[in-house]
Amino acid sequence: MGLLPGTGTPAQVPSKIVNETELFSRSQHLITTCAQVGLSVAAAESLTGGRFVATLVDVPGASAVVRGGLITYATDLKSRLAGVDADQLEETGPIDEVVAAQMAAGAARECVADIGVSCTGVAGPDPQDEKPVGLVYTAIAFAGKAQVSEHHFEGDREEIRSQTVAAMMADLDDFVTRLAFGPEADDTVEA
Repeated sequence: MGLLPGTGTPAQVPSKIVNETELFSRSQHLITTCAQVGLSVAAAESLTGGRFVATLVDVPGASAVVRGGLITYATDLKSRLAGVDADQLEETGPIDEVVAAQMAAGAARECVADIGVSCTGVAGPDPQDEKPVGLVYTAIAFAGKAQVSEHHFEGDREEIRSQTVAAMMADLDDFVTRLAFGPEADDTVEA
């Protein structure tokens, strides 16, 4: 699985309170766009524990788009449920960009979805496997490739988990919009 263009640059995201109204609006846009172009979505979530999929299914009509999700909070479940290479997990631990990419691909495969999205990271309160609190990898898998983003969130456990869901939603919404409307999607207007 290769990485999609534009990856590899860590995103520095300051601590912030996630605006639930904006998150719901972004979820609505994502569900509407996916439904219009016939795309389905599935997720493999670790530190968010299913919150991303729960946020998506809050939107009426989500059943036309959301296939399901894998809660792979425990490291062994990343391998057993999402198909992450056990040797990769042994070598790098669960908080790794390749693990995130394989989780996203596994979610799409296991849930029979067009797009897989994933997250793995450290919400705190303590570092894990020598990885700092706030380090999170999110990924989107589509057509045999994955786009991975590295985040360095700040805040408490709840803020980091909320920021992770918001980042997954924003990245997926942007990806789907570009996929549906092309690279000039930022210039599109309502018809």
